[in-house]
Amino acid sequence: MIVRLLPEVLDSAAAFREFSDGAADGAIVTFTGKVRPADKTGEAVDHLYLDWYPGMTEASMEAIAHAACARFDVARVMVLHRCGQVHAGQDIVFVAAASAHRRAAFEAADYMMDRLKSEAAFWKREQGAGAERWIEPTAADQADRKRWEDG
Repeated sequence: MIVRLLPEVLDSAAAFREFSDGAADGAIVTFTGKVRPADKTGEAVDHLYLDWYPGMTEASMEAIAHAACARFDVARVMVLHRCGQVHAGQDIVFVAAASAHRRAAFEAADYMMDRLKSEAAFWKREQGAGAERWIEPTAADQADRKRWEDG
């Protein structure tokens, strides 16, 4: 299990190479999230700023990764998440899951993203067009997370 909080630029291609180097797994699934160039109303976004609490944020990410390993038949997982200022178009999150078969890897990656989006200890602010807006998990984010509670 690899979990890192990154104040520097996230290179998803390098993360994939690190994760897959020497792997003998049958399936590797990855997801890369980027900062969108516009908010939900269509206003331009210059950057997102992710506030974090040292120790607490990493622990929340690790708990999500551990839960994915316990719940799904995966050999290993990776969670990399930016903190600080992340410009529009830059990678903000990278998750990977490896397993003998594709279904477990897909589900583990999906599960980690649903939980990271709504539970990880980050406080997000969008900056653009002279305005700053706090970002909260949406009802859809909460519904995505909730679907994992029944299974």
